Amino acid sequence: MKSNQNSTTFTGASTERAPISSLRKTSLVAGVLYLLTFVSIPTLALYGAIHDTNYILSSGPDTPAIIGGVLEIIVALSGIGTAIVLFPVLKKYNEEAALGLVAARILESATIFVGVSFLLSIVTLRQSGAGTDSLATSHALVSLYDRIFLLGQSFMPAICDMLLGYLLYKSRLVPKALSLIGIIGAPLLIAGYIAILFGVIDRISAMAALAAVPVALFEFSLGIWLVIKGFSSMPAAIAPVQNLFKLAAKAELKP
Repeated sequence: MKSNQNSTTFTGASTERAPISSLRKTSLVAGVLYLLTFVSIPTLALYGAIHDTNYILSSGPDTPAIIGGVLEIIVALSGIGTAIVLFPVLKKYNEEAALGLVAARILESATIFVGVSFLLSIVTLRQSGAGTDSLATSHALVSLYDRIFLLGQSFMPAICDMLLGYLLYKSRLVPKALSLIGIIGAPLLIAGYIAILFGVIDRISAMAALAAVPVALFEFSLGIWLVIKGFSSMPAAIAPVQNLFKLAAKAELKP
């Protein structure tokens, strides 16, 4: 009778799912947040009309511009979320760099919020029927958006990915090749930003897009990796500790 009860208990226990580790939960949440930072890609098309010189005088729905603003807000919040979620893990390897990543992400997101406020101000002018007297104001707001976009979504992401790439490379939480994409791609994006700033290349050009590809590839690949694979099973800082436990266990077994 006891043997049957024990076998029943063992069978029931074996069918229970193993709980997900806190480290795996962190990687999963961070991966999803990184993928959410790509939802603003459609804004390239959604903001097409608002860049027209006579936008506030024209007719038609403002929905595309409003949707674009909402998507950018999602990106800003997701960006902050990635740094906050990863901070408890990354601070074990370099707390100053991990804190710098959080600060850089917050600054990046702040510029996105400001940029969205510029564009939604143009929508407000249009809806209120401001007329030709507000054309200069709308043009200035569009120029301000374009300028802060370069700062917030070109320069600051490069700083964030340089810090993140360094921390991931040092910790070995992901494959070295993946972290190197961020380390190499960040200076290329900064170089592209400076080239646009001084008028060497156009903001919307093949060279500008090429400079942004490595950073975009790094963040998208990182998001996919964290969702599917998670962090490495034995990060650099944890491996030595586990080795010490193994040595201690062997020492105890010796007669």
